[in-house]
This record gives sequence, structure tokens and C-alpha cells, in this order.
Amino acid sequence: MENKYNVKIVNMVASANLNIELDLFSLAMEVDTVEYEPEQFPGAILKLSEPKSSLLLFKNGKVICTGARTEEDVEKALKQTTDLVSDFVNK
Repeated sequence: MENKYNVKIVNMVASANLNIELDLFSLAMEVDTVEYEPEQFPGAILKLSEPKSSLLLFKNGKVICTGARTEEDVEKALKQTTDLVSDFVNK
């Protein structure tokens, strides 16, 4: 396809399901880059610097990744997130 409009991908949004139940309160207390204010929004916000992206984390394990520029960056962000939240799974 010809790119006559000079289109450039600058922001991707992806959704995923980690298939776990998260303890968002504990996660926010322990991880500096996580914001959680359940009175205002039901999800926690995780900000990653590399790849630069933000992830919305929900108690039911669903995740929305925003700000990544490539599918590869989305995968890296999800991998980092999975590693980070592994200690905050409700059993």
C-alpha cells in the first residue's frame, strides 16, 4: 500500500488477559511506578520507562497497554508487567 499521507505509527493500544487475580492495593504500596486510587478509577496505572508505555491493570487480570510504538514494545511491556506483578497474585 502506498503511503501517500505519510502515516506513521506513534501510539498503539493493546489489551491482554494475564489470567490471574491481582492485589492492586499491595502492588501500589510496594511498586513506586504504580498509581492506584480506587475511588476515582478501578484500575492501577503502571508507568514503564523502557519501553515507554503505560499499562492499566485490573483486579481480574485484564491489562490495557498504551503508548507503545511497536508490537515488539507491547510484548516487552507485557513481559515486564507479568514479572513485576507475579508477587501480587491473589491465591
